[in-house]
Amino acid sequence: MAVPKIVGIETEYGVALRGAPEPNPVVASSLLINGYVEQRRVGWDFEDESPGRDARGFARDGSQPPEVETHLVNAVLTNGARYYVDHAHPEYSTPECSDPLEATLFDKAGERILARSMDAARRLLPQGQEIVVYKNNSDGKGNSYGCHENYLVDRNVPFAMLVRNLIPWFVTRQIFTGSGKIGSENGADPCEYQITQRADFFEEEVGLETTLKRPIVNTRDEPHADPQKYRRLHVIVGDANMCEVATFLKIGTTAIVLAMIEDGFIDKDLSISTPVAAIRAVSHDPTLRATVDVAALGRCTSIELQWEFLRLARKYADETGLEAPCGNDEIGKMVLDRWENVLTALETYPMTLDGQLDWVTKLNLVKAYVDRDGLKWSDPKLELLSVQYHDVRPGRSLYEKLVRAGKVERLLDEDAVIAAMADPPDSTRAYFRGTCLARWADSVVAANWDSLVLDVGTDPLRRIPMMEPTRGSKEHVAKLFAEVSTPRQLVERLTAS
Repeated sequence: MAVPKIVGIETEYGVALRGAPEPNPVVASSLLINGYVEQRRVGWDFEDESPGRDARGFARDGSQPPEVETHLVNAVLTNGARYYVDHAHPEYSTPECSDPLEATLFDKAGERILARSMDAARRLLPQGQEIVVYKNNSDGKGNSYGCHENYLVDRNVPFAMLVRNLIPWFVTRQIFTGSGKIGSENGADPCEYQITQRADFFEEEVGLETTLKRPIVNTRDEPHADPQKYRRLHVIVGDANMCEVATFLKIGTTAIVLAMIEDGFIDKDLSISTPVAAIRAVSHDPTLRATVDVAALGRCTSIELQWEFLRLARKYADETGLEAPCGNDEIGKMVLDRWENVLTALETYPMTLDGQLDWVTKLNLVKAYVDRDGLKWSDPKLELLSVQYHDVRPGRSLYEKLVRAGKVERLLDEDAVIAAMADPPDSTRAYFRGTCLARWADSVVAANWDSLVLDVGTDPLRRIPMMEPTRGSKEHVAKLFAEVSTPRQLVERLTAS
């Protein structure tokens, strides 16, 4: 049986420091995080970081593992998230979540945290300067930054099996996960508008890199959990989404596909020939007529291949259930039903998905200006509109303007989103991490995904391992927290058990 699909989303936000004579994105990112966490910042523990480890057991000649920038600002938040400077971007990594709706909630909480950070940073900036943040994936000048997903996967599944089934999945799921882009970049063929912001930047099928020669399937083998039992699938091929429906579908459908792979449920060879060319071809065709060459199906559209994945998922749900990939069968049914409804709409009239999928919502928004003002698709005003869609400032974001007008479907209650800025999920080890930070921030020396270092008032410092992502949930430790009042008591109880 497939292991539970504990998931998380890492979003690198675009950042601009306006009004500064020499704007520095690293400084701007640092100001955002320092402004938000203010006086007390619990640092990140780099003890177990190993981004250069390759799932294939080797690295291709010329490949370079990502650098670990230990000198940049890193903070751990009470909601269990990591908030830090990654290269030249502020990055928010959600806490570990046990279902796609929970992951959507904490991803949206990240947007609110960045908005709050911009307000806080104004107090640290000279008059006339402002930091502006965008939840997008490209600056239009040849630079792309990522929105990465992470999924807990059974270590026993051969990595080659994951690659074989995931490449066709990633090439075609962009028809509902893309956030829309005007024009092309990175030497890709010209186009007026495309489905995803990331497709032009993928140049390899499989590899370790995340910033150059990006692969469709990333091979980083850094489980942040028991390495004998698990791997963490690090997905770098997706867009950052504003629409909650798109985020929910992105996480939920991928989790189901992974569970099917683990359980050997995919009964056809769905591999695609020339996938790097295919991922661009699919993205560059908003009419959704572009075809790919699939081993078991011949030439077919992305929608047709997605129907095949959905057929298997329906059968899998009937025979196995969806508790492992989606937390429970009810949320799993939400994923399947929404997946089917979206494919049906994409097949018949995609524009009815306005307010559900980002690429459709943005396309309708931009086309309205094109038609009203007689603009060409190369007009710089359209690129400005596209960027404003992703503006995280509630008063300036075109996406948030659509939300206020009731034109975007929300899956989340806003009060729950605000609460998730501070409170961790109940269902994973993030609850233990976040609760320790909320109760004893002065005693937490450092933290990372799979351990916590506490100062209990006597030497030595005590490291608490958290190698099982499903342990440390509210169900497991709420009673323990109720019975202790100090970190020392907590450690004594844990070591005695």
